Amino acid sequence: MNEDILKGKWKQFKGEVKEQWGRLTNDDIDRIEGNYDQLVGRIQERYGYSREEAEREVEEYFETRRETF
Repeated sequence: MNEDILKGKWKQFKGEVKEQWGRLTNDDIDRIEGNYDQLVGRIQERYGYSREEAEREVEEYFETRRETF
């Protein structure tokens, strides 16, 4: 996942991200602002995942949406 692309397309993806990880609050989404590490950290925090689990989930999610990048 290219972090620059995530930042650039964050406005397009934030609704989908909120849908995918429903425990993220609107405040979480606003604070993430397309930052990969922030996204992984918030998912880790909200879901009680290890860092590796959260990273794997984010990578899998965006891998399935690669063609939209």
